[in-house]
Parts: sequence; structure tokens; C-alpha cells
Amino acid sequence: MAHAAPAQGLRTPSARPRTPDVFSARTHRIASWATAVVTGLVYGYWVAANNRSGGPITGWNLLLGFVSALVFAALWTGVHALAPRMRRELHALLWAAFAGCAMGLLYSQSAESVLRSTAMGLAVAAATFLVLFFRYYTHEDAAGHRIR
Repeated sequence: MAHAAPAQGLRTPSARPRTPDVFSARTHRIASWATAVVTGLVYGYWVAANNRSGGPITGWNLLLGFVSALVFAALWTGVHALAPRMRRELHALLWAAFAGCAMGLLYSQSAESVLRSTAMGLAVAAATFLVLFFRYYTHEDAAGHRIR
């Protein structure tokens, strides 16, 4: 049976050129830090808002928000630096633990029980693990090397 010969000029999916990187390494570094700071500030505000439950803003409430923002940004930066060096299972597990703990603290500030906060954190962690494991599993070759 005859087979079609490969045509000239057609590229295989693995031979596609990468999109050009128009930003410098310095811009990427600044964007990485800015993402951590802005996300931390949003998270800290959210924790403080849940804690006060619509009441007046107090000094302790501001302190809780800024400390939460600082810890969140530091952990975000640490996980962002450490996770890509791990295998896909641990990579997904680390992000899932981070997301579950962050959600558990956020939910616990809304005056819910510890068991409910733990259940919400575990649910978010499980969903995060499943989504990220699937993503990392489908973006690696058989040897575990990321396809870029």
C-alpha cells in the first residue's frame, strides 16, 4: 500500500518555532516580584476584610492584613522558586498545599468552625492537585522532562 511522502515546508508540531520573548530578563524579574507583592496585598486585604466582618477597621485588623500579605508573598515566592525543580507529583502537591492552606486561613477568618475551614482547605487543595497534576503530566515527556 502506498504512503504519502512528507511535503516540503511542513513542520511537525515539535518543530514549531517559539514565540519571541520581547521582554528582557530584568522585566521578567520585576514582573515576578510585582506579581508576588500585588497578590499578597490582595490576599492580605481579603483576610482583614473577612476578619472584621463589615465592622470598623482597627489597628489590629490592619496589622493582620499586612502580616498576612507579607507571609503570603514570601511563601508564594518560595513555592514559585522551588516547585519547578521538583517532579510533577511533588510540584502539584506543593502548589496544592499552598493553595489549601491559604484558603483554609482565609475561610477561618469568616468566623466559621475549624472543621469547616479545614474541609474547605482540603477541598481546594484536592482540586488544585488534580488540575495541576493533569497539566504537568500532559506537558512532560516520558522521562519527566518539561516540554517547552
